Amino acid sequence: MDNGVEAGALAGRPLFFCGIGGSGMLPLAQIAHGLGMSVAGSDRSRDQGRTPEKFAWLEAQGFALFPQDGSGVTSPDQVLIASAAIEDTVPEVARAKALGCDRMSRAELLSALFNATGFAIAVGGTSGKSTVTGMIAWILHEGGYDPTVMNGAVMKNFVSPENPFASARIGSGNLFVSEVDESDGSIALYRPTVAVLLNVSLDHKSIEELRVLFGNFLADSGAAAINLDSYEAAHLAHRANQCVTFAVNDQAADITIEPDSIDQSELGIRAAVIDNRSREVFPLILPMPGLHNLSNALAAIAAASAAGIQVGHAVYALRSFAGLARRFDVIGTSPSGVTVIDDFGHNPEKCAATLRTLKATPGRVIAFFQPHGYGPLRQMGHELAQTFAKELGPEDITIFSDPVYFGGTVDRSEGSERITGLINTAGGHAEHIPTREDCAARITALARPGDRIVVMGARDDTLTDFARVLLAGLS
Repeated sequence: MDNGVEAGALAGRPLFFCGIGGSGMLPLAQIAHGLGMSVAGSDRSRDQGRTPEKFAWLEAQGFALFPQDGSGVTSPDQVLIASAAIEDTVPEVARAKALGCDRMSRAELLSALFNATGFAIAVGGTSGKSTVTGMIAWILHEGGYDPTVMNGAVMKNFVSPENPFASARIGSGNLFVSEVDESDGSIALYRPTVAVLLNVSLDHKSIEELRVLFGNFLADSGAAAINLDSYEAAHLAHRANQCVTFAVNDQAADITIEPDSIDQSELGIRAAVIDNRSREVFPLILPMPGLHNLSNALAAIAAASAAGIQVGHAVYALRSFAGLARRFDVIGTSPSGVTVIDDFGHNPEKCAATLRTLKATPGRVIAFFQPHGYGPLRQMGHELAQTFAKELGPEDITIFSDPVYFGGTVDRSEGSERITGLINTAGGHAEHIPTREDCAARITALARPGDRIVVMGARDDTLTDFARVLLAGLS
């Protein structure tokens, strides 16, 4: 199908998700299923026996699951939902092509459902999207609204026995909140009522391309919430039709902070939120640490304001925001006083935010990092090494395992040993230990009371299990 497909054209047609267990595909499959669509899928991880509880839950919810051998694609009426990166040699893709099935990318399906909604809020930017999406969803929920939410991470406030994988929420009203991605250019497909622009920084595209994408994103929206602390985002504010600005550091923003009011701890952050439009002040108590999360909170408050929700109500709702799985997620503290944290940090900017949060409070840091692929390691390895060398101190230790690898033809000639070498050359303290099992043994041997161990990486659901194994070993 082309990019202009509308949700109405999908009515009554069964969807088949290739890679249904992925962090982007699973919540979208949940939403499609919740809207009454027939949903089936396959996943290589299921065939390999990884995260069996997730796939057992999907089947219990009525999703038809098949081996990734093409056997689930049986009719030309089916629409294949597959990443643009999925090769034509994958059995489902080859079978769909032979049958003449329509194919849509994840973003094409999501944007079709999103754009068909009466009131839609899109969260864009290089980093922070999942957290801000979760915060907005919680503000709306606490305000008595019933949003449908598409997120890339599990939102702890919405986890229940019925929905343990709550990266999506199915609402009853005509209200949709979603994070949207610029890395593949698909942000251009969305037509939000309210657009949120968190930041613009070099990632998958050139800064010139990002300026065009994000500028058009704002222009295609009814109203926008824009971060004035991001130079590039602020530079694009003139493209917005209506605008609510926010910033931690720019006191001219509509929503900002009293500078002397910020109080950080390991458990969270407190600050006085100023609404410069009314000159009102509201006490924010956010149960999440880190200045980046203070900025995220202001983004959610500004977005809610642009959607017509009073600032005071939004600030109060965030007191009970439980955060997201794998976003500075404290797994626990051992009897000897070693804390284990699970985190999604996988690119330089996200890793820097996590490491700065850790270094804002006392204690040595042992950072474990599993790269999310050989390609990303080649692409951003130098910047990643600089981040660990710069943000951590001489007493801190970084341990890299080999990159996650699920099979395929990727070039594996450059791995983690190059990055640890760069970290050490830049004055840091890093070790390369190929297997996770050996990494666990080394970390357990190194750990001493007061240490914080952070497990970092993406594209691998078993990293949370690894964090739990570490905590158990320390106990």
